[in-house]
Amino acid sequence: MTPIYPFAAIVGQEQLKQALLICAVDPTVGGVLVRGDKGSAKSTAARGLAAVLPPIRRAAGCGYNCEPEHPLPLCPVCSGGARELHDGPVPFINLPLGATEDRVLGSLDFEKALQGGKQAFKPGLLAGAHRGMLYIDEVNLLADHLVDVLLDAAAMGVNTVEREGLAVSHPARVTLLGTMNQEEGDLRPQLLDRFGLMVDVAAPREPGLRAEVVRRRLAFEADPAGFAAQWQTDSEALRENIAAARALLPQTRLSDSLFHFVSELCCEFDVTSLRADIVLNKAARALAALDGRADASAEDIRDAARLVLPHRRRRKPFEQSGLDQDKLEQMTQQASNPPPPPTQDQGDATQPPPDADSEQEQEQEQEQNPAGHGAEQIFAAAPAGDIARIRVQAPSAGDAAGRRSDGASRQRGHYVRAEANPQPAQLAVDATLRHAILRDPDHFAVTRADLHDKVRVAKQGNLILLVVDASGSMAARQRMEQVKGTVLSLLEDAYRRRDQVALIAFRGQKAELLLPPCNRVEQAELALRELPTGGRTPLAHALALAADTLSRQLGGPAPLLVVLSDGRANVALDGDGDPWRQALDLAGQLAGAPALVLDTEQDFVRLGRARELAEALGAEYLACDALTGEQLTLTIQQRLGR
Repeated sequence: MTPIYPFAAIVGQEQLKQALLICAVDPTVGGVLVRGDKGSAKSTAARGLAAVLPPIRRAAGCGYNCEPEHPLPLCPVCSGGARELHDGPVPFINLPLGATEDRVLGSLDFEKALQGGKQAFKPGLLAGAHRGMLYIDEVNLLADHLVDVLLDAAAMGVNTVEREGLAVSHPARVTLLGTMNQEEGDLRPQLLDRFGLMVDVAAPREPGLRAEVVRRRLAFEADPAGFAAQWQTDSEALRENIAAARALLPQTRLSDSLFHFVSELCCEFDVTSLRADIVLNKAARALAALDGRADASAEDIRDAARLVLPHRRRRKPFEQSGLDQDKLEQMTQQASNPPPPPTQDQGDATQPPPDADSEQEQEQEQEQNPAGHGAEQIFAAAPAGDIARIRVQAPSAGDAAGRRSDGASRQRGHYVRAEANPQPAQLAVDATLRHAILRDPDHFAVTRADLHDKVRVAKQGNLILLVVDASGSMAARQRMEQVKGTVLSLLEDAYRRRDQVALIAFRGQKAELLLPPCNRVEQAELALRELPTGGRTPLAHALALAADTLSRQLGGPAPLLVVLSDGRANVALDGDGDPWRQALDLAGQLAGAPALVLDTEQDFVRLGRARELAEALGAEYLACDALTGEQLTLTIQQRLGR
């Protein structure tokens, strides 16, 4: 087995190492999301952490990583009586992006079901990661149906499988470790909040540090075992420190004033999720335990806040995450040095405390209005040992965020039906057995003619291709600002719906693809804000580029072409021909795909060419000056929902 690059040998990245160590001490923190450029030690740090964690005790061959004191009844190894216990490494399970739902959750054991006619459960990746770590590289690219699975497991700490005649529940308390590159897209807000801590990392900018990183990496590649041996002492010291911090953690505490400071920070930085308060308390205590202290300090809370709050305070699309470091430092100083308590004379001059009747009225009001309490309050108050099933009511179709279009899939999504297929990609055991029994009840045998394939339904995103006219015919500042505002309304909806967005702008003598298809709408918003204006109107060039862009997306997300222009084409392709006739011909070639033309013409004398363009495209036509941002969003939702 090839040695793992030692965690202790990682150069710099102090905040990343601190976040991972917090999760090592208290796995209930909820895991770490690591965002950063490629080659910034994200994966190296995650794998290195698992190697220095204290071992766990488990039974040999157990597929559920049962706790020895609490064996799972359905586990064939631990429920069978005699078992061989040993100390082994903490599970570190890699979740592939292309994994199926059955692989993650677990499924019916096909071999036992077909051979012996008995139902048996085959545990999945969540069972294997119980009491350990579930690592997801490029977590932002994870399919939505797998995100839903992880959200359920993270909420309950239990994996429940109900399918194909099975009804199985088993513990799945895992520490999520996710890495991502923001250039490849964002993470769903629901899953983002489930990561207790978040760290932004980058490669060192100091030549000395970069040289040391390269030096150590080359030494490791040349002699992995020898390099690991050089860092063995440091690795053992780190493992002992984690074990000691775990032992001290139950005795660590926050004073009442610091407990209040945690909530004050969350309110000051506009954090709505109560999970932030809970995680911030836990992370501060873990930092104190790592330092060998039973009392957490305001500085511990400050350091933890840098990991807990930034990814939870984003309130709107396009708003950058982060904390005001000066404000954080000022509040920490105030919490570390609180003002002295008032004297008796000063106390008489202060506002009197609320009387008992007022407090009683507030308590009665809270009892009569329990809906005002957040879900996290209820979750935090539940006994730790209880296993509860949390059901979340989905929002209405008009308000729901997420992917809009349903699409049939053989590999991903929810299993909805079965179809006969002698060579199934995913065997539908229930339908296969049922067909075999009905075909010959007296002589049960499964033949290839009985085989059925699973058909799944998965949510698909949409590609919104924006073609924006930035020519001189639209150079009036007021008109261009109106166009930008309209497009930003569309981008905000795309952010909520997890669509992909591409942006083409045309002016002067050419059209340019400012943003290739991606789901990072922040990039589109930035490109639009910096969009230069002026010059001629190469509409035909823009439509030709749009056709090329859409042709490259065959088999991808369903497209919607949105053209914002007054249609006054005056630049011919290759400098020859009628620019307007060329634009109409290209529009005819694009006809058939869903499209929308927003007419930006506002001159006193109107030519009406945008309407003609819409007719050639077979597209819906809307006058931009008679359309509010809200109306545009509703129109786009209807078009994408077809």
